[in-house]
Amino acid sequence: MVRSSTTSRSLKEYQAKRDFKKTPEPSGKSKSKKALATGKPGKHFFCVQKHLASHLHYDFRLEHKGVLLSWAVPKGPSLDPADKRLAMRVEDHPLDYGDFEGVIPEGYGAGIVMLWDRGTWSPEVDDIDAALEKGDLKFTLEGVKLKGSWVLVRTRGWKSDSQGESRSWLLIKHRDGWAGKVNSAKMEKSIKSFGDFDDILAADNPAVWQSNRPAEGGAAGEMLTEIIEKAAKKKLAKQRHSRTAPQRKAKAKLKGKRA
Repeated sequence: MVRSSTTSRSLKEYQAKRDFKKTPEPSGKSKSKKALATGKPGKHFFCVQKHLASHLHYDFRLEHKGVLLSWAVPKGPSLDPADKRLAMRVEDHPLDYGDFEGVIPEGYGAGIVMLWDRGTWSPEVDDIDAALEKGDLKFTLEGVKLKGSWVLVRTRGWKSDSQGESRSWLLIKHRDGWAGKVNSAKMEKSIKSFGDFDDILAADNPAVWQSNRPAEGGAAGEMLTEIIEKAAKKKLAKQRHSRTAPQRKAKAKLKGKRA
């Protein structure tokens, strides 16, 4: 029998870690679940969210049995088959998380979330649950940035879930026409808003972390400091543009009458 820890886990863990009065993340409690229609039989939704929290990482998510199975990939997916990227299994997420992009102001996962990639995935195995139980899931991705054949392989990691199974997996690109020595970390922009972290923060509230930042030191802290400064400048420029827009419009109208 397939154990529940390796297939579609309950969303209770996801919901218990968050205060939905403070976070804009979807709760997954809505009776009308958002459909992630692929329009193609045998294909399921997948997404990758670039997440700058206490550390920068990429959240890799595969739709299965009404939830998004999720792995945190610290260095992000690699298109080079020689790279074996650590992928830590985390709590399942609700389906409507697949379109989420924005700012988590405080609490669990506080930081900026970018929708880095999305598309469809299809299994290269007959039984997804059995493959997850075995710890060897082969699949094909058809995303904007990630394409071709991949595998998730469970390892004997030092962290285990509630049923004693290792949370440590490896995400590996298979050798095919989509493989290559390409640094996926350079593919920086969002495939939803087409901006970077500072654009996402500028659309929200750059001042939210002036006194309480989710990342204080190290590379993530330095990155966040630069992002906050860029976002604040963009926010200010947008506000100035908005304030002067009526004046520019009036001047243009007056100029047109004189002409």
